[in-house]
Amino acid sequence: MIIGFHHAQITIPKGKEEAARKFYCGVLKLKEIPKPDSLLGRGGFWVEVGSQQLHIGTEDGVDRLLTKAHLAFEVDDIKAMEILLKDNGIKILESVPIPGYERFEFRDPFGNRVECIKYL
Repeated sequence: MIIGFHHAQITIPKGKEEAARKFYCGVLKLKEIPKPDSLLGRGGFWVEVGSQQLHIGTEDGVDRLLTKAHLAFEVDDIKAMEILLKDNGIKILESVPIPGYERFEFRDPFGNRVECIKYL
């Protein structure tokens, strides 16, 4: 039986780990966590998102702007998150309204689609 999510993975272009760390650990303030030694040679890094993990892997030849696949971060202050992203050069995208939620979307610096959502 499925009991929950352990982790999600997105990808960035090979060799862009430092730029991704600046965004995910620097701007978004997510804590990097160690990868197992057996996976260190594959590139990328892992971060904590609440009690789950986000694995940021490396992959070339992918046009991330063509997919609707995305992460959705639950946030406690949606306006503060929007300001933080705008202050760091991230364009906020319109989202289709969902009753009971405030939300918006953006593309990370590598084209991955990300949603921020808050229960009303």
